[in-house]
Amino acid sequence: MVENRVSVSYEPFKEIVIMERTCFSTPEKLARFVSIIAGGKLAGLYWVDGMVFLYFPLLASSQIVAKELIEKGKLYWSFIGYSIMPKYAPTIETKEKMIIPIVDMSSDQVLQTIAGWLKEQE
Repeated sequence: MVENRVSVSYEPFKEIVIMERTCFSTPEKLARFVSIIAGGKLAGLYWVDGMVFLYFPLLASSQIVAKELIEKGKLYWSFIGYSIMPKYAPTIETKEKMIIPIVDMSSDQVLQTIAGWLKEQE
């Protein structure tokens, strides 16, 4: 009988490079932005430690980006939009009556670091 053993390891990102960032004055304005860029499709926001945000990772489809990710643990985000939102709420409703879901990601250590960095940018 052949025994298959799978090894599992955890290797977090070492660096996230944010190429463009936009601070929205209110969570509602960020939600409006999300509803526009989603083009009517369901899209959501992330909430961590008083910050609500949406990010777009640069896809690792090019050899250069894939190499940075695999060899250096470096991830590139082409854009992050964010706003201060002291208290978590499961949704935001825009003035156009679009309801945008918000996911509480407070348990994610990487996103906690991102939220802390965003607070420092203000």
